[in-house]
Amino acid sequence: MNFNDYQHIKFARRGRVLEIILNRPEQLNAFNAGLHAEMAQVFIDADNDPESEVLVLTGAGRAFSAGGDLEAVKASFDDPAVFRVTAREAKQIVFSQLDCEKPIIAKVNGPAVGLGASIALFCDVIFAADTAKIVDPHVNVGLVAGDGGAVIWPQLIGYARAKEFLLTGDPLTATEAARLGLINHAVPAAELDARVDQFADRLAAGATNAIRWTKISVNIGLKQLAHSIMDTCISYEWLASKTDDHREAVNALLEKRKPVFTGK
Repeated sequence: MNFNDYQHIKFARRGRVLEIILNRPEQLNAFNAGLHAEMAQVFIDADNDPESEVLVLTGAGRAFSAGGDLEAVKASFDDPAVFRVTAREAKQIVFSQLDCEKPIIAKVNGPAVGLGASIALFCDVIFAADTAKIVDPHVNVGLVAGDGGAVIWPQLIGYARAKEFLLTGDPLTATEAARLGLINHAVPAAELDARVDQFADRLAAGATNAIRWTKISVNIGLKQLAHSIMDTCISYEWLASKTDDHREAVNALLEKRKPVFTGK
């Protein structure tokens, strides 16, 4: 695997464990166009990496990921050509995670927001610091949870609970998320690295082929579901980007005030 191909992701090896680190810490690892494109490729490359058996996904600095970078989101919705690329990459991110034979462990070291939450939740096992929060606030900026949230949240916590959080954009603490089954484990922040290392080492020392093929088998139904939903929710997100409510939300963010929605 050629790590030099990546500008916004860094990597660390520990035995047969490969850590994939979102690396825009000053921007809380928000997804600009470059990081978004790299995320659409990184799990494909990591799956083909001959020196690793287990992948750990985390963020540099104090956040896992703050979600979409505002300027990148605006550029995508304003230019149909850019949106077509972003939409294709959005599907590639989800399906490359599901297709990757190697187990992917999410190490949620800080806030996981929007797309950041979706990517964490599509991982196979999710550990989070008890100080972290997980939230999909698309509706709060007048958008649809088109990047995978509409797929994965209901599968983890059921439709009623998922709709409550996706329709309000309310955040969950890691402890609440673990209690509901959205993530596997909420652990003290000081213990997060050690807990993830211990679990990753256990998988790396296991029956590799059996672990890989079990993951792929379990993911068959989830992949079928994602194929049936992703195009529609991405299209609805694009439609939502043309509404007055979304424009109001963007202006409110820039002006650092609360948005006033009109339902238009």
